[in-house]
Amino acid sequence: MSISHAPPGSPAPDIPETSPQGAVEPTSPAPAPDLEPIVPTSSRRTRVPRWLRRTTGPVLLLALWQLLSGTGVLTADVLASPGRIAQVAGDLVADGSLTSAMTTSLQRVAGGLLLGTLIGTGLALVSGLFRVGEDVVDAPVQMLRTVPFVGLIPLFIIWFGIGEAPKIAIITLGVTFPLYLNVYAGIRGVDAQLIEAGESLGLSRWGLVRHVILPGALPGALTGLRYSLGIAWLALVFAEQVNADSGIGFLMVQARDFLRTDVIVVCLIVYAFLGLLADFVVRSLERLLLQWRPTFTGR
Repeated sequence: MSISHAPPGSPAPDIPETSPQGAVEPTSPAPAPDLEPIVPTSSRRTRVPRWLRRTTGPVLLLALWQLLSGTGVLTADVLASPGRIAQVAGDLVADGSLTSAMTTSLQRVAGGLLLGTLIGTGLALVSGLFRVGEDVVDAPVQMLRTVPFVGLIPLFIIWFGIGEAPKIAIITLGVTFPLYLNVYAGIRGVDAQLIEAGESLGLSRWGLVRHVILPGALPGALTGLRYSLGIAWLALVFAEQVNADSGIGFLMVQARDFLRTDVIVVCLIVYAFLGLLADFVVRSLERLLLQWRPTFTGR
């Protein structure tokens, strides 16, 4: 066995002591140096409140709009300034015309959304839970959803007249298909191993539907509801321009006839805020009903 010799003047290496029986006794570990805890860089810098970040874009866009209007790049006959639009909105609220129009439009959207939700969800349950239902229902629905619902307006007028029925029918048709597709995809996207686990636990068919399939399809259903709400407001724009005598769309038609771009922009802003409010309600439902399903929220 070779023995290494340290060069003269160098410190002697630490050699573990041996017991009489030849076992090596462990030496005491060297004390660890004092290290400061590592603090993430993200926690060191000051975070900007999220509400402030989300409002930065709209505020900058509004400031640019006002600047272009004030310098004359955007003339009043092309697009009214934000100040003029705010004044017109106040006048419409003061005389009650905007409030009445919003009430009428909300009633139409609520009626069409209710009917579309019942029809779309019902067809998706039949098609998603039963193979026979899929064979009977899915093919006709897939054919009808490719037909633009706006192109059916003349038929709806012939069938239902020029009252409220064709307007609600247009909204119903626009709501039905996104809900059907997302609920159907949610049902068929449930993990088969969960179904097998439920069957091994003795769940009946209704128990599987109630405790496994429907909760698994709920995220897709809420996503479909968000899409449907967006399309409902889009369908309302077309519906209220067909022989309407009230509603936000009726105000837009009148403003178009008199070349009032300020009133048109006010109506568009109302549509946007109502749609944003509806989307906020659905997202709140998602956070409430899907607490059991943690997801990635961004970094």
